[in-house]
Amino acid sequence: MSRIEQLITEIEEYIDSCKFQPLSTTKIIVNKEELDELLVELRLRIPDEIKQYQKIISNQDAIISDAQAKADAMLADATAQTNELVNEHEIMQKAYAHANEIIEQAQAQAQAILDNAVNDANNIRQGSIQYTDDMLKSLQTIINHSMEGAQSRFDAYMNSMKSSYDIVSSNRQELSAGIITEKEEESQESGEQ
Repeated sequence: MSRIEQLITEIEEYIDSCKFQPLSTTKIIVNKEELDELLVELRLRIPDEIKQYQKIISNQDAIISDAQAKADAMLADATAQTNELVNEHEIMQKAYAHANEIIEQAQAQAQAILDNAVNDANNIRQGSIQYTDDMLKSLQTIINHSMEGAQSRFDAYMNSMKSSYDIVSSNRQELSAGIITEKEEESQESGEQ
């Protein structure tokens, strides 16, 4: 298990260990500093893992170079054998036929080595890209859940504030209506005298 996977597991365990908000079974209380520390460490680890995969991908060139060197050596050997056979006049026809056969075999083997090297390198590259994408997808999911949780808490806070505001406004209107009624009664009493 890589350090990035360990960090993602730690973040998931941390979120699972958080207490629920009062009167809620879906919203939790998160220590922002602890979560920030885990996310910062995760962000720092991602470049190290990516460097490892880039190193694996760069080995592709070494594999291909090695295959090319083997192919060149086989072709050189075939050419040397061809030259030796050609120098012997009495078996010149056999030499040409044998040399062509050796060259064809060498080329086929060289092509097979190159094809295998390219396939191996491509498989390594695809695996590295897929692994990195999986890690980034997990991180994206965690961040998205954190953002949704923060938005839910903010919405609940705003609803609570709106409710308090409405109560205060209603109370003020009731007080205002009482003051106007008292003034009207005083005005009527003074008019009767």
